[in-house]
Amino acid sequence: MKPRLLDAGDAAFTIEFGDAIDPRLLAEVNALDAAIARLQAEGGLPGLIETMPTFRSLTVFFDPLVTGREALIAALRPLFDAAGGGGAPAGRRWCLPVCYEGDAAPDLAGTARAIGASADEVVALHGGVEYRVYMLGFLPGFPFMGDLPERLRLPRRAEPRLRVPAGSVAIATGLTAIYPWESPGGWHLLGRCPVQLFDVRRVAPALLAAGDRVRFEPIPMAEFQRLAAAVQAGEIDPRQWLQPAVEAGR
Repeated sequence: MKPRLLDAGDAAFTIEFGDAIDPRLLAEVNALDAAIARLQAEGGLPGLIETMPTFRSLTVFFDPLVTGREALIAALRPLFDAAGGGGAPAGRRWCLPVCYEGDAAPDLAGTARAIGASADEVVALHGGVEYRVYMLGFLPGFPFMGDLPERLRLPRRAEPRLRVPAGSVAIATGLTAIYPWESPGGWHLLGRCPVQLFDVRRVAPALLAAGDRVRFEPIPMAEFQRLAAAVQAGEIDPRQWLQPAVEAGR
C-alpha cells in the first residue's frame, strides 16, 4: 500500500501506512522512523524536531520557522520505498518478571471464568508468547503490545477502575500492556511487574520502545516484593531483563 500523507496542523504531518494493527505495518513504520533518524543524524533534515510512531503511522513534527511541509516531504519521499522493503530494526528482546498472584492479579479469576479456563491456563496463555511493542501512548512509557492469544481477547471492563496500580499487567481486545503509573484504566489486570517502565533520570526515560519484543516470566509474590523493593531503592538496573544476544544485534 502506498503511504498516505495527512495534515496535522501547521507544524506536523502524518505518514499513514495502513488501517490495521499488523506487524507488517509496524515494520514499515519503524523502518521509516529509523531511516529518518539516520538522515537527521547526518544533518540532512534541518528543522525536523521529532517523530512519533504509532500502530500504523508516523507523525513528523517540524519547526515551521526553519522548514516547511513540502520541503520535508520531498526530502523524506525517497525513504518511503525503503520503508516498504521490510528493513525495520530487529528491536530489543526483554524478559520481564510478572506476579500473577493474589492482590497483584485482581482480574485473573474473572478472566479464567470468562474464557472457560483455569487461572493457571490463563497465566500459561499470557506468558507463553512473545509480544511486540506496537507503540507508546496513553501515559508516558505505556507500551501497547500485541498480539494476544485468541482465547484471551476480551473487551474492556464494563466498569473502568479509577485507580490501577503502577506495574499492573493488563489485557484488552488483542493487546496487553503494563501501566507505568497509577491511573484510571479499563483493562483486565492479570498481574503486576516490578520493573520501572519510565524514569526521567534515564537517558531514554521509557524502558521499552516501539519494535521491542517482550516475554513475561511468572514469579511468586515473595520474589515480586523483593524485586519491587530493590527497584524502589535503585539497586537494580532494568537492563538486567534485556536479552543480551538481541541487544548486541540492535
